[in-house]
Amino acid sequence: MKLNSISESHIIKILEKEKRPVKLKDIERSLSLSQNEKKRLKTLVRDMIKKGLVFKLKNKMIGLRKELNLETGTLWCTKNGNGIVIPEKEGKENIYIPQRFIKHAIHGDKVVVRLDKRGVHGREGKILDVLERKTRTVTGFIKKYKNLMFLHPDDERMPHHFILEDPSMTASLKDNTLVAAKITKFPEGAQNPICKIVKVFESLFDVKTISLFTAYKYSLPMKFKKTTELYLKGLSFKIFNDGRKDLRGKPFVTIDGELAKDFDDAVCAEKTKNGFILYVSIADVSHYVTVHSAPDREAYERGTSIYFPGSVIPMLPKILSNNICSLNPDQDRHTVTIELHYDKDGNIIDRAFYPSLIKSAMRLTYTKVEDILENTRTFLKKGKDQIFRQLEYMAELATILKTKREKRGTIDFDFPEPEVVLDIEGGLTGIIKSPRLFSHRIIEEFMIAANEAVAEFITENNKPLIYRVHEPPDNEKMLNIEKMLHTLDGGYRRHTSQQHFLQSILKKVKGTVYEYFVNRIILRSMKQAKYSIYNKGHFGLASEAYTHFTSPIRRYPDLINHRILKGIIMGSHIYTEEELEPMAIYLTGRERIATEAEREVEDRIRVLFMKDKIGDVFEGIISHITTYGFFVELIDVFVEGLVHLSDMVDDYYVFEEEKFRLKGRRTKKIYRIGDKILVRVVKADVERNHLHFIPVLH
Repeated sequence: MKLNSISESHIIKILEKEKRPVKLKDIERSLSLSQNEKKRLKTLVRDMIKKGLVFKLKNKMIGLRKELNLETGTLWCTKNGNGIVIPEKEGKENIYIPQRFIKHAIHGDKVVVRLDKRGVHGREGKILDVLERKTRTVTGFIKKYKNLMFLHPDDERMPHHFILEDPSMTASLKDNTLVAAKITKFPEGAQNPICKIVKVFESLFDVKTISLFTAYKYSLPMKFKKTTELYLKGLSFKIFNDGRKDLRGKPFVTIDGELAKDFDDAVCAEKTKNGFILYVSIADVSHYVTVHSAPDREAYERGTSIYFPGSVIPMLPKILSNNICSLNPDQDRHTVTIELHYDKDGNIIDRAFYPSLIKSAMRLTYTKVEDILENTRTFLKKGKDQIFRQLEYMAELATILKTKREKRGTIDFDFPEPEVVLDIEGGLTGIIKSPRLFSHRIIEEFMIAANEAVAEFITENNKPLIYRVHEPPDNEKMLNIEKMLHTLDGGYRRHTSQQHFLQSILKKVKGTVYEYFVNRIILRSMKQAKYSIYNKGHFGLASEAYTHFTSPIRRYPDLINHRILKGIIMGSHIYTEEELEPMAIYLTGRERIATEAEREVEDRIRVLFMKDKIGDVFEGIISHITTYGFFVELIDVFVEGLVHLSDMVDDYYVFEEEKFRLKGRRTKKIYRIGDKILVRVVKADVERNHLHFIPVLH
């Protein structure tokens, strides 16, 4: 057999036939390969080992992963040194890795695990090998010891001390200097990893520096590859009607935040005799970013755009994200449209999906729409009646859709979001609670409706897609919620579905002293949403089938689903489940990295904002309680800090986990989530991301 006709599946079949691990020579012999073909076979097998399809044993024999009780996955380390491996195969339970069995792997690596036993943490295992190093840079503090210089990572999930290359070049750096470094040698056995400094920060003194530091810490790409830029130079950005439905006569508008620069979606609404017609047109990114092209490969690697205050690390180059794909006003644009016909009760009576051509009539902001809805008559006098009148139709339809969703059990926490306020030069001027406006809800309802319609349509056509799934909380978590509620009020009983039960709780506590406390506890009990090829529904939205489709400029799963939808419409190539499953898992990981990076930037900015407020007293609300203290969220300033038990000198406090509170042994004084408290700011360390308060005792 010629090697160019041999695939990974052939190798797997050979190993299955042998029913035992074999040497590479045995495979060569069974295939009667020439010397050159043997070299190519080695490359093929090496690639299969990297992918985790087969495993190389210590005696140089090759075995099937599934037969050796091995699994591959991504390692997520915890602050206490232990780890969790998230399996590559969808639906498999996570594997707990005790610290002593992590060996030379580090947080984020793709690893091979041998399953060991079931313990108190569920499935347990040992890491046998690292298939791929995902972390390329490390950030932390310089530490000097005798003649050596080390980098001590600021991320507690990275337990290793990194030896610095060429210490003579860094001799001038002081202890505790903050740096970013490139990892040049990973840990092996008892040997420390080695790194080379690429950036000295010294301190994180402004928003821009914090964002740059975080980009290094999470190995985020700050420039696009030359292959991507070269590809885009040869791309035609001419807009023409290639058989698309021409909707340029309809008054589409975009509604986004004041600082938004990339506009994925435009909406238009009409009121009819029977109800409404909603048009949701989404930028047709797939028209420009074709499968396996240089921009496509890089967009997949990035997975998502990452938003920091005042800056963005985009998934796509700006010529696409902010220009030709962005639905800018008064510009012809290629789009994909979801056309939904509703009756007066918000039921879909007809729908259509098609490539289209639109021209956005106006770029609106949430605050502008709110103003228009409150002062419709004034704006109608200014002309553009068609545009402003349709906002009334949108408000009416969104209200109907929201009521309909609430009836089926959607869970709405309605937490205020922090908004970092910057001056014109990017300087930090404040942190406020971003208002949740009705105009936000309009777009939210329309995007949910569009995403559900696409998920249902592709599912009905029996084609695989990447769903956005949100599984129900574990029963144990639900029981904990019931226990918690019982300590507050005996009137809470689960007598309906989980969704309606939680929804009724949130409604019951709204406006009471328990509102903040209960919202936090329920939110912490929820599982994280993820991408999957299996339709498990969306618990939070009470949706039977849900996907992400409406933001292809900033989310790669949306781009995939665009291609699938257009494939059904046009009869072109559609992804297979085998292709989509690893992509869904990878993209979930990229999303979580992005979320973690965004949160860390926000947290450090909050600490930075409090740096000149040491000694000041603020009123706050206890937001979270742990064994070592409690966190307080300030009321007037949207920041959160820690009150450590060691700083509570009026008594010894005990954490009563089942009652979600701390109780003084002597005074019997109680602290619990939702309580108001006066605190004094005593420490604001931006570099270590620590904000500490002490209670002000009366």
